[in-house]
Amino acid sequence: QVQLVESGGGLVQAGGSLRLSCAASGRTFSIYTLGWFRQAPGKERAFVANINWSGSSTAYVDSVKGRFTISRDNAKNTVYLQMNSLKPEDTAVYYCAAARNYYNSAPITYDYWGQGTQVTVSS
Repeated sequence: QVQLVESGGGLVQAGGSLRLSCAASGRTFSIYTLGWFRQAPGKERAFVANINWSGSSTAYVDSVKGRFTISRDNAKNTVYLQMNSLKPEDTAVYYCAAARNYYNSAPITYDYWGQGTQVTVSS
C-alpha cells in the first residue's frame, strides 16, 4: 500500500501563487507515476499534471501549461505542484495520485489517492 498526504492548499487572490505538496509513504518503490487531479463542484475529477518516477517526463492539461509546474523529490518521496498566475477557474479540490504501472492522464489508471486539499482563487 501507498499513502499520500497533500498539503498547501488555501485561499488566494487571482494572479497569486500556491505550492501544493504530496508526501508518499509505504511501498513507494512500487510507484511509477505521480499525478495531480482536481475536482470542482458539480464536475468530474480531471487531470492536471503528472510526472514519471525519474522526473524525465511531465505532462499538463492545456489550461495550466505555462502556469503550473510539477516536480518531485525522490529523496523525500514528495511531489509538488507549483501554481502561478492562478485564476478563479482553478478553484477546486486538488488530489494527488500514484500509479504503479502506467504513465497517462486517466484517473482509472491511478491506484492510490490522497484525501485532497482545497484551493480557492478569489476574483
